[in-house]
Amino acid sequence: MKKNGTDKVLEGKMERSLEQYRDIVGDNCLDQLKDIARHLSGKSIVHVNSTRAGGGVAEILNWLVAFMAELGLKASWEVIDGTDEFFRVTKMFHNGLQGNDVPFTETERKIYEQNAVRNAEKLRAKLEAADYVFIHDPQPAHLINLCPNRKGKWVWRCHIDASNPDPKVWNYLSKIVAPFDASIFSMPEFARKLPHSQFIIAPSIDPLSEKNREMSSGEVDELMTRYSISRDLPLITQVSRFDRFKDPLGVVEAFKIVRRDFPCRLILAGAGAADDPEGSAVHAEVLKAVGRMPDVMVMMLPEDALFINALQRASAIVVQKSVKEGFGLTVTEALWKKKPVIGGNTGGIKIQVKNYETGFLVNTPQEAADRIRELLKNPEMIGKIGEKAHWYVRENFLLTRQLRDYMSLISGFTQGFASYLKQV
Repeated sequence: MKKNGTDKVLEGKMERSLEQYRDIVGDNCLDQLKDIARHLSGKSIVHVNSTRAGGGVAEILNWLVAFMAELGLKASWEVIDGTDEFFRVTKMFHNGLQGNDVPFTETERKIYEQNAVRNAEKLRAKLEAADYVFIHDPQPAHLINLCPNRKGKWVWRCHIDASNPDPKVWNYLSKIVAPFDASIFSMPEFARKLPHSQFIIAPSIDPLSEKNREMSSGEVDELMTRYSISRDLPLITQVSRFDRFKDPLGVVEAFKIVRRDFPCRLILAGAGAADDPEGSAVHAEVLKAVGRMPDVMVMMLPEDALFINALQRASAIVVQKSVKEGFGLTVTEALWKKKPVIGGNTGGIKIQVKNYETGFLVNTPQEAADRIRELLKNPEMIGKIGEKAHWYVRENFLLTRQLRDYMSLISGFTQGFASYLKQV
């Protein structure tokens, strides 16, 4: 069975214009973007990943490609095909990069490489002709080795916490990605030893998307009613894929502790992604752990971004108790909505959540419970932290900054790398 597909190519189409962000990010930001873009007009840029929906990478590419096109670049987005077996193997890569000991064998290698051959046959002409190619994560990485007549520069963008990978997986993948002209990681700690330049570009959110735009209290109330979510108790919410690295079972344990002292309600809202075959199994584990526990709601997220927006705004506290996290856009989204976040002390969460400033970092369910209780006991703290959280995202994690970083990287190949683009 094949998933995804390359039949749809997004050629930079989006309803919004960059001008609509001027009141949020300021004149200097947009003027700087346009100045960088003048030197890149007409350049062809192709982004390649493994899914058009589900997860932060697809969300970012949806606006990144569109705004590159608005600025005069010939930007497009390709999505590779894959069998169930291929995505089983690439999920193994994901788990291995994040530190799990995985059974990577010659069989897995063949599955991965044969799938790349099939995709290269369809994509080779476009990729070899492009001025710049951005390959996102391990799934499509082997394409570079199957495109010998490359015209332009190729960049591997790793969105995963690769700070302590399984040696078997990294030894193999490092050879796959060695021919790239550069790599991008989300944090310096994630960068690995490679024979090319490496850069740090943190992910970001779109503040005007349906998932993040301002909402009236009436809109929030209507959506909570539509999806049968009662607000008679404070809502403690985690929104993320059903993935063991997101530690939903740890969130359930923390909630049990909090409930001894504070009446509240837990919402575990998750979804799957086409390139993640483990989601349904983890969802089943969560349902089993919750059982008939009162005031707990486990739900599969509908295809309604505005509902996620409303759910985060309706919550008193947002949790993202990951044990590994490349970045965690759900953290960014909640901070933007002025919600304190109780986050796992790991990966990209650590550059977003600052104790007593934007939320709290925790390592165990007990620590998470203690911080949730502290906030519920001091509601004025929730408001103060929420205001700081919103400001922090505005200054660091909005899409215009990430767009600038990508275009500065592209420009840097011919004009020298800008000082504000961090190289490691």
